[in-house]
Amino acid sequence: MKRKRHEPAREFIARKSEKFERYRQRLKPVRMKDIGRKGRHRFIREAWTFMVQQNLPEKVFIVERLRKIKFEGKIARRSIFREGDIEYRIGYFIVGRIGQMRWRWTWGQFCPLIPKRDFARLLRKAEREGTIT
Repeated sequence: MKRKRHEPAREFIARKSEKFERYRQRLKPVRMKDIGRKGRHRFIREAWTFMVQQNLPEKVFIVERLRKIKFEGKIARRSIFREGDIEYRIGYFIVGRIGQMRWRWTWGQFCPLIPKRDFARLLRKAEREGTIT
């Protein structure tokens, strides 16, 4: 059986960056469930930095700078919500290995594990690119 190939990380990063830029231009918000599960937060993605893991080319880290714009429903910590606040999200995309996501780039659903060497590189790159200000 012939092994299917996945999209190279460089092409994936270019495609995602273009998509994020279109969303930023249209002010399309990033939606996230609140920890209490009865509400949602809305953010504008202002900046992002991608970096491939040095020893695993099928894993791409991302640092995002997000600006709070609003919430919907009931949120668990309403007292600390302030429109305009900046938050950073560190995550990753990985090439799936099972089911429908096999050979496709997918958002990592767990807390990212980052090699020590890559962690410092990722933060420096994000500062250089202006994602972390």
